[in-house]
Amino acid sequence: MADLKLAKKIIDLREQRDMSQAELARRMNIDKSSMNKIENGSRKVSSEELLAFSTIFDVTTDYLLGKSETKSVEPNDNALLIAAHIEDDATEEDVAKILDYIEMVKKSKDK
Repeated sequence: MADLKLAKKIIDLREQRDMSQAELARRMNIDKSSMNKIENGSRKVSSEELLAFSTIFDVTTDYLLGKSETKSVEPNDNALLIAAHIEDDATEEDVAKILDYIEMVKKSKDK
């Protein structure tokens, strides 16, 4: 059985954005039946899928997992400086992934 708290967060975030289950499945690159199983709690979410949900909804993985009530983390100046030096054709999603990675590395050092 998958995490029902995570499933509820995914449903809430999807509905807040007026996104259909089919649209979210398409953006996640999974079929609609898999998306349905995630939302009803009968399918677990992989770490890659968790990161994709985080990127699509612009929230932290900690928020999705219920470890934090803060939806997003403001990047520090160093993270923004690094992100600013990537290719000019990088999308906002690319920058968000880079910032997420920086935060993940910082958290792993704190352990």
